[in-house]
Amino acid sequence: MKLMDKAVLVAQHIGGQVHLRSLRDAFASLMPFFVLAGLMVLLNNTLLKPDGILSGFVNPLRLTEIQTIGNSVVNGSLNFISILIAAAGAYHLCQNKNYQNAIAPVLLSVSVVVIFMPETVHLTALISQQPVEVTGGISFASTGSAGMFVGILTGLMVTSLFIRLAGNKRLQVNISGGAIPPAVINSFNTLIPVMLTMIFFAAGSFAIKTLSGLDVNTLIATLIQQPLKSVTTSLPGFLFITTVANLFFSVGIHQGVISGAVLDPFLLNNMQENTLAFAQHQEIPNIICMAFKDTFGVMGGSGNTLGLLIAIFIFSRKKDYRDIAKMATAPCLFNISEPIIFGLPIVFNPALIVPFVLAPVFSLTIAYYATAWGWINHVTVQIPWTTPPLLSGFLATGGDWRAAVLQGVLIALTVMFYLPFLKFAERVAMAQATHS
Repeated sequence: MKLMDKAVLVAQHIGGQVHLRSLRDAFASLMPFFVLAGLMVLLNNTLLKPDGILSGFVNPLRLTEIQTIGNSVVNGSLNFISILIAAAGAYHLCQNKNYQNAIAPVLLSVSVVVIFMPETVHLTALISQQPVEVTGGISFASTGSAGMFVGILTGLMVTSLFIRLAGNKRLQVNISGGAIPPAVINSFNTLIPVMLTMIFFAAGSFAIKTLSGLDVNTLIATLIQQPLKSVTTSLPGFLFITTVANLFFSVGIHQGVISGAVLDPFLLNNMQENTLAFAQHQEIPNIICMAFKDTFGVMGGSGNTLGLLIAIFIFSRKKDYRDIAKMATAPCLFNISEPIIFGLPIVFNPALIVPFVLAPVFSLTIAYYATAWGWINHVTVQIPWTTPPLLSGFLATGGDWRAAVLQGVLIALTVMFYLPFLKFAERVAMAQATHS
């Protein structure tokens, strides 16, 4: 119990850490962009394909023209994610630190992301198909998923430094007058902190380039992003973090405290890479990504509790269990498991904690190897996490019915996995009721 208490305190500290909390809030704010981009890619590669379903009714050239709508949405979301995450991270950090003038660090963060970008970009010439260097351009390689970690760090570091400088009254330029708009007053108050912050990061970028010969984007990707990504999104690392997150949920601490801050940035990065590869008809690079976790590890909610719900309806004789299951059915179909987690309860219930923690590991491992062996398509479309099971498997894999079938099989196996623990939990509950 002492060890568990210490673990709970650590989890609470992680969840309460202002930068991690701001990062989690930033990704939540950007989720509509991810979902919309995924839906556009799905439409472009199904209904709107020149040789697809509508080709017999609509001119293929017209379908190709219509696809540009979806392509522009992808360019404004997934291919611009480093800018968006920097702005969102800066805004939420201001909110969590109760700093009122959020517009200044948001704009400053966007500016510094551009400062960190390489001065020359490598492009492929349209006619010769040869690589060429272009000066003064910005590439999607810098603003897209490859630069996402730069955007994360920039938004948090720039805002932290700016708020510290802006709090120094000696650096404020105070002007007064009843006719002066508040925006002008705020602008002058932050004038020196903005300049100092931008100069600081510009000088840092220059120093890194001079000493290492690499721009900030490349250096961060090489030293930080790729090593962390290889650990967190490898199968052992992914399963370990998922297990720890669900273990904390079983003692009342939401799993998002762990996975939201530690895992989700890398899962979303993988998700973007998969979506862009799918849109460009290239080989899909990643098995583990954000929608993969939601599709196969959150069927019915955390702990794959849809299997537990079905097991209660079929096998349970306890009226209170069945009553709770009836109330939890509608939320569970949309992957919301809190009613059954706290109502049954699963929290602090040793008999049900074991399957709650291990059922997602079991399902995710099977789904991983089913994907690796080519039994189902890779997950390539970011769908809302509330999409019901079976439909989610079909949509997330770009319309692969085999993924929906696999979900059905996994749900059935999860029912059998939960069953002995459910029976044991019932016996414990009955014994406690007898002695009370």
